Amino acid sequence: MVDKTFPGPGQRNATYERWRWQIFAITWLAYFGFYLTRKAFWVAKVDMGPGSLADLGLGQMGWIEFGYGACYAVGQFVWGMSGDLFGSRKVVLTGLLVSAIVCFSMGISNSAIVIGLLFGLQGLCQSTGWAPLAKNVCNFFSQHERGKVMGIWCTNYAVGGLVASIYAGYFGSRYGYRYAFFAPALTLLGVWGLFLLLQRNRPEDVGLEPIEKYHGEEEAVLDENELPEEEPEGSLKVIKEVLSNRMIMLLALTYFFLKPTRYAIFAWGPKYLHETLGTDMLESGFLSALFELAGPASVFLGGLASDRLFRSRRMPVSVICLFILSLSLFAYPFLPPTRWALGIGFFIIGFFLYAPDSLVSGTAAIDFGTKKGASTAAGVINGCGSVGQILGLALPAFIVARWGWSAVFIALGCGVMIACLLLLPQWNTLPKTAPRKQKSE
Repeated sequence: MVDKTFPGPGQRNATYERWRWQIFAITWLAYFGFYLTRKAFWVAKVDMGPGSLADLGLGQMGWIEFGYGACYAVGQFVWGMSGDLFGSRKVVLTGLLVSAIVCFSMGISNSAIVIGLLFGLQGLCQSTGWAPLAKNVCNFFSQHERGKVMGIWCTNYAVGGLVASIYAGYFGSRYGYRYAFFAPALTLLGVWGLFLLLQRNRPEDVGLEPIEKYHGEEEAVLDENELPEEEPEGSLKVIKEVLSNRMIMLLALTYFFLKPTRYAIFAWGPKYLHETLGTDMLESGFLSALFELAGPASVFLGGLASDRLFRSRRMPVSVICLFILSLSLFAYPFLPPTRWALGIGFFIIGFFLYAPDSLVSGTAAIDFGTKKGASTAAGVINGCGSVGQILGLALPAFIVARWGWSAVFIALGCGVMIACLLLLPQWNTLPKTAPRKQKSE
């Protein structure tokens, strides 16, 4: 039987704490797992060029990336709202299962058209993850601890990208590029089974009180004139309020300018290193993974600093990191063309990118979206970011053909600087809050 005796603020309940960290762990693993199938094509395409079984040209790769990015962007909007309307569990379980099937199918396909269609479908699957899972975490962790908690939780995509690059690169270089698809797909099926067994949407689903009551904390609201109880979760009213919230729209615009950098390096980092240094698929994947290696420390320190140094304000850390990131991108083309220099350069870029990326798309999204509209808010912000992501996936192929790789990094640096200037006026902004209505005895 579930223990329904709840402590006061500052005290701990063993049952509640077990569920909190169980949800933290399984949602972390789920989003980590999505990266296994997401990065398979980006690593495998090193050996999918002219003369291979796939015989893909650079232009074809660019269009395939564009299709993925477009579907991923659309999916963020759709699945973000679906996470609030139907709950995280249904959306994520479907996405994990179909993603594994699609990834395996890409491994047995030779046609550029079929690969493109499958990778577009993969984009829809991948977009089921972030917003619903962020909402899931929001339901079990309150605002005062969220910077630190999300700082650790957001290591899922940094670690996921790092491991996925090496994982796909190992199987692809050892057994052929098809196994860069097969191994991740089969592994993700195991993650799907664990998620099915261990995940629940809310504390209330297992007989526990809401997290605000457990921690004695006021609940964030979208409208300061409403009590939290007057905002029904999953209602169209909440979704409408999220879509009309000025701060959420500003975060969405900011992420539009930031996200192309992360995905340009994800998708084209191995190719850039291969062409610049002559490295093979495994070494190209490993060196480019130094970008993700910086991610776990970056997101943890960024989240911790936002809680401890800036009292749950997410903007100061984001602005500082974005400014340094922009300068790093401008400087990157001038580094010596050696393994050490380019690898360390990617690490530095990753360190100053992941903190603002996680704060804007994750922590701030659920802070300002509130737990009632967290999935919609995260979906809108990530959806707008994913429109920008399309540029990071598709444009490098065309920019390189005309102006060379240096132009890619300069363009990315300009986008990041715009993101920095957008957030600067919001340095001290915090979400609105209201006390929960006291029940009459």
